[in-house]
Amino acid sequence: MNGNEYVRTEVSGAVATVTIDRQAKLNALNPEVIAEIDAAFAGLRDDADVRAAILTGAGDKAFVAGADIGVLADMGTITGTEVSRAGQDVLRRIERFPKPVIAAVGGYALGGGCELALACHLRIASARARFGLPEVGLGIIPGYGGTVRLARLVGLGRAAELILTGDMIDGARAAEIGLANMVVPHAELTDRARKVAGRIAGNAPVAVRMALASLYGAVENTMDHALSFEATLFGLLASTDDMKEGMAAFLEKRKAVFRGA
Repeated sequence: MNGNEYVRTEVSGAVATVTIDRQAKLNALNPEVIAEIDAAFAGLRDDADVRAAILTGAGDKAFVAGADIGVLADMGTITGTEVSRAGQDVLRRIERFPKPVIAAVGGYALGGGCELALACHLRIASARARFGLPEVGLGIIPGYGGTVRLARLVGLGRAAELILTGDMIDGARAAEIGLANMVVPHAELTDRARKVAGRIAGNAPVAVRMALASLYGAVENTMDHALSFEATLFGLLASTDDMKEGMAAFLEKRKAVFRGA
């Protein structure tokens, strides 16, 4: 476990859990929290024992209830751009994290909190989850990538509805439109997130990493470029020990033991 003020990291087996704990402010993001989230993932990036990560918020009320409005209220044109870019950079590093990141959302995921969840690779919501991007009601727009990621995830029409109205939706509706991968009873959220993370961590680590790279390459590039990139990654995997182990285990009807090489 680390000693940061607002973000703690715990590792159990091959799964790390990063918890944002600023409950007095419903885990709202300020520059210190964002920096600690960034540092937590930087510390996990090269830890070969960690194969998947869960990102969650402390307490039963919020994942992250948004950005700290007290900080945003003092923005000007230059500082507003700087705030947006700083947040975008951290969330982009989470999106490009080489190991799967699962957002476990058990309460409010609003504004910057919703954007943080969108930057994760998977989102598991509890029945208490509430997602929303209410920024237009404050005279701004989502600034940490929300307009971009939400449109790509749920489609332009649904993204426009959520962003232009600022309305909140529950976990069931989030799952229905594809914002959340699944919704579970609140009491089961942590166990389900760990089960999914463990399932992923049991697969070949290099293949999982390259699958993520190919998936996001497909979203961000043309069809021809994405297909070429996929073929290159497929070829690279053919040279790994994990590929040989996986194929041998299948043919020998046993469980594969992957070493990430």
